[in-house]
Amino acid sequence: MRSETARIAADDALLVGDLALPEPPGQPIGVVAFAHGSGSSRHSPRNRAVAGVLQSAGLATLLFDLLTDAEERVDAITAEHRFDIPLLGRRLVAAVDWLAGHPATGGLPVGLFGASTGAAAALTAAAERPQRVRAVVSRGGRPDLAGGVLNRVGAPVLLVVGGDDHEVLRLNEQAAAMLAAPHELRVVPGATHLFEEPGALEQAAEAARDWFARMAEQRGAQR
Repeated sequence: MRSETARIAADDALLVGDLALPEPPGQPIGVVAFAHGSGSSRHSPRNRAVAGVLQSAGLATLLFDLLTDAEERVDAITAEHRFDIPLLGRRLVAAVDWLAGHPATGGLPVGLFGASTGAAAALTAAAERPQRVRAVVSRGGRPDLAGGVLNRVGAPVLLVVGGDDHEVLRLNEQAAAMLAAPHELRVVPGATHLFEEPGALEQAAEAARDWFARMAEQRGAQR
């Protein structure tokens, strides 16, 4: 994979990220943008581990910071931004638009991978960009925080939850009932919220890989 720095202009901020692309002559089959959870960043080791699995399947990945450095410093004290789903959703929409304008990813189907509160941002962005976003995966996410946009999401949604993450599992079940799009709830037995148990994160990553690969296959069949 080759990597380049992404500078994404949102309405109210310049966001920085890392775009990973297959080395020539290989072409990516799709691109997945990551929305990290509360208190995290594009350097999240869990999201980077998932990104590596996706990259091995021929997918380009974009990991970027949803907040600026100044916002991160404020949020670390007040936690005022991490649950601002409209703000995070707008930032992710800006990333989707940036990918549409990039020469290497402009023609690719876009998937969104959200962890924790990032899952709500991913669903919000999917509702706002239905023609571009073709699949969504939530890992240990809070899709319930997307609230009223859930029934507007058209892309297929995979909800991956740890079997021992009881409260989040309950919230995911409630959110799944509100989704109008095709969706699946995948429970990883014995896993807790951060998927720290042996093999748990790998199961989540493989499920995401298969979900996004299906997105790319469907695009190929439509050509």
